[in-house]
Amino acid sequence: MQNMSHDHGHRPGAGKAKGPNSLVRGIGYLNHYRRLAFFAYASLFLSTVASLINPFITRTIISQGIQMGNDPLITTLALLMVVVAMVGGVFQFLQGFLAENVSQGVAFDLRNELYEKIQRLSFSYHDKSRTGQLMTRATSDVEQMRIFLGQGFLVMLNAVVLLIGITIILLTLNWRLAAVTLPILPLALVFFAVFGSLARPLFTIVQQKLGAFNTILQENVAGFRVVKAFVRADDERRRFQAANEDLVNSALKVNRTLSFMFPVIFLIASLGQVAILGVGGNYVIQGTLGVGELVAFTSYLLLAFFPIGQLGMILTMMSSAMASADRVFEILDAKSDVTDAPDAKPLPQIRGCVEFNHVTFRYFGGGDPVLDDVSFTIEAGKVVALLGATGSGKSSIINLIPRFYDATEGQVLIDGYDVKQVCLDSLRSQIGIVLQETRLFSGTIRDNIAYGRPDASMDDVIEAAKAAAAHDFIVEFPKGYDTPVAELGASLSGGQKQRIAIARALLMDPRILILDDSTSSVDLKTEAHIQAALQRLMKNRTSFVIAQRISTVQTADTIIVLDNGRVAAMGKHADLLECEPIYSEIYHSQLVEDIPATGKVEAELEMPALAEVAP
Repeated sequence: MQNMSHDHGHRPGAGKAKGPNSLVRGIGYLNHYRRLAFFAYASLFLSTVASLINPFITRTIISQGIQMGNDPLITTLALLMVVVAMVGGVFQFLQGFLAENVSQGVAFDLRNELYEKIQRLSFSYHDKSRTGQLMTRATSDVEQMRIFLGQGFLVMLNAVVLLIGITIILLTLNWRLAAVTLPILPLALVFFAVFGSLARPLFTIVQQKLGAFNTILQENVAGFRVVKAFVRADDERRRFQAANEDLVNSALKVNRTLSFMFPVIFLIASLGQVAILGVGGNYVIQGTLGVGELVAFTSYLLLAFFPIGQLGMILTMMSSAMASADRVFEILDAKSDVTDAPDAKPLPQIRGCVEFNHVTFRYFGGGDPVLDDVSFTIEAGKVVALLGATGSGKSSIINLIPRFYDATEGQVLIDGYDVKQVCLDSLRSQIGIVLQETRLFSGTIRDNIAYGRPDASMDDVIEAAKAAAAHDFIVEFPKGYDTPVAELGASLSGGQKQRIAIARALLMDPRILILDDSTSSVDLKTEAHIQAALQRLMKNRTSFVIAQRISTVQTADTIIVLDNGRVAAMGKHADLLECEPIYSEIYHSQLVEDIPATGKVEAELEMPALAEVAP
């Protein structure tokens, strides 16, 4: 990014901030671009001086013209006015140009920090947050802060300097006339201060409505296939229109407030002009005030309403920026539930022994436990199948191993190391995961397979794809591994996406492999191919497998049956089938229908390893 070199000595103040405090904290980001900001301030000062000089020249020209008629001095002063105006214009351009660079730099930093923070926040934070709201804060809210911090703040300084300079000049020109007219200026400032305090909550509501609008838009664009499949287009359109209407109404409410502000400015300015003409005209008639002085005084007073009008607009901008700053820093100040402990050490190369020691887990730290006093030990290299009804705690177990969440009570140990006492990156880099919801990214198929190892060789990528039974369908595409992946993998079937996700996990060569219902999107024949590949790949790896069909987990070294967050039974398939009623019920309800189809597939593929699992 051009002109973005800056010092990041330390980040602007930490801690929670609200309203003005959050905006002051945001102003600290200007320090990253102190050099550009300095020249912007200097240009601002010089352009302000230029705007204050010309009324003086005008007064001199009028006075000289009345006294001496046509005089070379008048011509010289007129040329000087042109030069001053041109110089002021140059510095005004520099101010705007430099301010835009500063504002874009501030937005650049805020967006980067927001993205980095959102990526670091724990699963529990994202469980409670809506994607549309997060997107609004990273885009619209940052833009509101950018406009104020990079431009509005400079304009505010310009208005303050100009107003102070004009006040001093008016008092110097004629203090009696200034005493009559200057009280109007504080009246305008009080009005704008009241207006700003009323406007800020309105801007907060607008940003909240925009976040809700973006959430509905994001949900409908991402899930348009579901909308069409369930014939919900009309209902979703009404929901979208309602959110759009709420957003428009909130914006119009702000606009009505803004519309009230500017007529008041003109009214106050008109009152000031009437006061000058009445009192000043009388002074001119009495001979105590020259026409040039009256013209200059009038020019300066009218010029004073320009920074007042600017301050009114800036207060509006500031109100919007404060509302946005609150929302931005709310994310930047959010505490992640899962972080590295102060004394956390890198996890050395593991064998893969996993132990749950009296683990209890509650989402968000409250409510009924999802896991209740769960204990088991899995030796390295073993395959573990997790079985149970929906909500029994299967996903919670696999989420605790890589520390997506932390156990509320008890310990999760890997090779004897408490996962809370090791560095997260060193833990997760040794765990391969295929989640139930397959998520692919923009880029090529090769990019997606090598997502966890971007530097992997093409041979390694192909080997992983073959192991996941993905190679054959990949090479059928015209561009093979360089085939672009549509958004969210829409150009691939569910089974193809699932196999690419499996290849992505396998390429990392993890010591612990987690498969969360990873064959749910494939047919029986494809599932048999994947299962055959996984049987080979799970050797010498500790593997946790969640599956809805019992036929896919019969070969596991250990099957853990969960019931309402507790371990109902543990053991091998044959033992559980004989002794455990819950397992036997699941088996007989599913496998009676699966045996004929599965047997046919196995016969076609000539896979004795799978055939051996039949009872």
